[in-house]
Formats: sequence, C-alpha cells, structure tokens
Amino acid sequence: MPKPIVHGHGGALLEGVLGHGLHLDLGNQDRYMWFSTTGWIMWNCQVSGLLVGATICLFDGNPGYPDLGTLWRFAEEAEVTFFGAGAAYYLSCLKAGLELHSIADLKRIRSIGSTGSPLPEQGYKWINGQFDDVLIAPISGGTDVAAFYVGSCPIMPLYEGEMQCRTLGTAVYAMDDDGNIIEDEVGELVVTKPMPSMPLYFWGDVDGQRYHESYFDVFPKVWRHGDWVRITPRGGAVIYGRSDTTINRQGIRMGTSEIYRVVEEAPEVVDSLVVDLEYLGRDPYMPLFVVLREGAELTSALDQRIRSAIRTHLSARHVPNDIVEVTEVPRTLTGKKMELPVKKLLQGAPLESVANPDAMANPDSLVYFVEFAKQHKTAIV
Repeated sequence: MPKPIVHGHGGALLEGVLGHGLHLDLGNQDRYMWFSTTGWIMWNCQVSGLLVGATICLFDGNPGYPDLGTLWRFAEEAEVTFFGAGAAYYLSCLKAGLELHSIADLKRIRSIGSTGSPLPEQGYKWINGQFDDVLIAPISGGTDVAAFYVGSCPIMPLYEGEMQCRTLGTAVYAMDDDGNIIEDEVGELVVTKPMPSMPLYFWGDVDGQRYHESYFDVFPKVWRHGDWVRITPRGGAVIYGRSDTTINRQGIRMGTSEIYRVVEEAPEVVDSLVVDLEYLGRDPYMPLFVVLREGAELTSALDQRIRSAIRTHLSARHVPNDIVEVTEVPRTLTGKKMELPVKKLLQGAPLESVANPDAMANPDSLVYFVEFAKQHKTAIV
C-alpha cells in the first residue's frame, strides 16, 4: 500500500524557496526545466521554480523518442538555463555516445541538475566533457519530506561523485547500527532534528503507528530515511543507494550503486540490476542481471571480465553467483531500479503484491523475473 502522506503547505513552500533560491541558485533570470512525471516529487520541484521568479519550461512526452537528443533539442528551443533530469537519463546519454554540441546549441545552460538515483563519477565526467562551464547540481531527498537533504552549492568546490553539502538548516548525518554518528564512513542517512516539511501524518493512520514504523523504528526519535550515505570530511555527501536493498556478503555490506558503477563501465553493458537472496539453511544466492548494447553478446569472456572488475575494484565476496542477460531492468516512472520488488519476486512473492503497474515505466519487465524464480527455484520455502 502507498504511504498517503499529508504535507503542510507552509513547510513545503519554505523548503522550495530555500532549495531553489540558495542551493540551486535559481532566480527570475532563469528558464528552468526538470524533466519529470506528475507523479514524482520532482514535478513539485519543477513548479516550485515559480517561487523564486524563474520561468518554468515543461516537456510533455517520452525523453527517448525519437532519440535521446529530444530533451536537449527542447532545451535549445526553450532557451533553458537550468536543465534537470534523473541520473539514469544522463547515464543513458553517456552509454549512447551522445555528443551534445552536434545535437543542439546549449550555450545558455549554466546548471545541470540530477536526482532519482546516485550520479556516479563517470556521469560527472560526461557532463563536464559536454559543457565548458556548468554547475553540476545533484540533489538527494525524498517525496517523504518534499525537499532535499543534501545537494549543491554555487559557491563551493565541486568533486566528482560527491554532492557539495547538506541543505541549510538540515541536521543530516550518517549513523552506524549502534546509533553513533560517523564521518567518512558509509551509514544510514538520518535527520536528528525536525524539518519544516516533514509529513504531518499519513492519511488513515489514526494512531500514527505506520508513520512511526516508516521512519523512527530503527533509531528512537531519529528520522531514518532508508538510504546509505557517507559524509565526507569536507562536508560533502555521497549516496550509495537504498539501505533496504544492501548487498551483505559474509558480513561485508555494499550499496548496489557501487556494483552498478563498476559493472556499467563495461561498454557492452547498458543497464544492470543485482539482488542478494539470503536464506535460512541454504546458501545465499546473488544474481546479476545485465542489459547489453544492441549487437553485444554475454560471452564467457564478457562474463569473466565483469566478475574480474567486481573482484578487483570492489570485493571478491560481491562477485555474483550468476550473470544473466535480460532485455530491460524494471524501473519506476522516476527511473529508479526496482531492486526490492525484484528481490521479493525472486523470493516467491506474487506479482500483484510487489508492484503497482501504474507506477512503473515498464511493467511488463517483471514477468521475466516471475519465470526466473520458478525455473531457478529461488523462492523461500
């Protein structure tokens, strides 16, 4: 069931002004586009550009039709100065080998926003290689708070793979399993003091139990968002993906985004998804699903190259049991990989209980994983 979050107008508007005016450096001179569906919090973020006087530019359609240059051509036509999209879009452009100077005149763009999933270092490098001088402005927050926790700052240095700072007035930290605040280590993203835009309540949650279980059941009186984060000594932040889909192999935990970063550096690999299935009384099983570039094949040489890259750059313990070719990775409408639903499917959960097709970009993609679970007997019994 969805969380029917009830927000307060004042808090959400205050965070909108703070985030847009100070962190994204938007003002009345800007033409602002952040590609989004109306069901994503980034739609609110797009419309909130009006709070600081920016002109908002809306694109209605498929960002990949007739090709991945569609949004960039729209940006030229609308004279966009701030271009925002999900991290998956930029990585798709990178994989497709797009050279933006040959697609559109983008000299007016001064900022590139990214969210939805972690933007890896190669994403930063690609954007930097396409523009002479832009602020790369990744943000990370959530629908839950109608705001972002960490993001950009126009007056601070930018480091590849790292968001520059916590948002002003937001008590964001990384916390270990024992409830200790840690620095320069990966931990749970927590907020230790209230934010103006935290939910008022969940609709129908009369006694507040579901609200409490969603955010406060792990660390008493501390908001746990469900992401892995590392706060760097210089105050920046690196997001490592959802903590509820962490790969834990023989006591060594790793965010899935770290595995994707290494796997998707292979030129043949367009997309990937990994899940770790743990059982009582059975050995754990970790399959890696890959989408290959058209014309590429999952040969034994490519299989071994992917395994070697994970072993060398990450950990021998996180080498997958199997590497499996699929036609597409299930994604939400906002571009997030659906790791937890796939994990539940492979553990035997019925399809109708794990995902809402209306909230997916490619609902038919889940059918494959239902059959995979049957054939490989991955279900918990």
